[in-house]
Amino acid sequence: MVAASLAAGARLPRPSTPPGIPPESARRKTSTLSFGVVCSSNINRSMEAHVVLGNAGLNIESYGTGTQVRLPGKSAMEPRIFKFGTPYEEMYNSMSATPEDEAFFVHNGVLQLCRRGAAVKVAPQRWQDMTSEFVSTHDVVIAFEERIFDAVVEDLQTREPTENFEPIHVICLDTKDNPHEARLQGRVALELCWLLEKSASRGEDLVLEAAAIVDAFQNERMTHTQIHVLYQLCYL
Repeated sequence: MVAASLAAGARLPRPSTPPGIPPESARRKTSTLSFGVVCSSNINRSMEAHVVLGNAGLNIESYGTGTQVRLPGKSAMEPRIFKFGTPYEEMYNSMSATPEDEAFFVHNGVLQLCRRGAAVKVAPQRWQDMTSEFVSTHDVVIAFEERIFDAVVEDLQTREPTENFEPIHVICLDTKDNPHEARLQGRVALELCWLLEKSASRGEDLVLEAAAIVDAFQNERMTHTQIHVLYQLCYL
């Protein structure tokens, strides 16, 4: 049974989401920029982007902004709720404790999300609980919903400034919270991040260039699919 192997501490292989081909000018062992990706519970949208960007060689961390990790349960009135910091392995085992639970949560896709999370890092992390010194190491933060974008911007604006007071480019790629849309927007996020990474690797100042890059990206993407993009320059 899969749950038993997780409980035994078996190391899961990192998901092999196709990373896409980076531009020649951006090929490097580590990226110039540090990226953060944020959704509500750090299990679907932000984890999809974490895998895609990480497999492409970008420096990436992922977070949630919710008060708790909320997963779809057997009804809308019965979500499965966990504290941030609860290991993905522990969540997996909790939802596969009986054959009936395991069958249900395999069917709705939640166990697969927990397996992916456990293959990438230990547990969901909450954006607001991260230290300002750590948050300030990110150059670009992508939020996958407008209310999450607002929460990230508000959080950055209410924190005490760090000594270096560095710019952080916050971007919203509005994405429905389901695995299919997360996969699509994970690829979109990668395209945008490579454009920003390419600009930074050429020595360009993103404070001057990022807004134009995001605007041009949105205009180009709108010819293929409807995508709602927001941008805010913050400092921390």
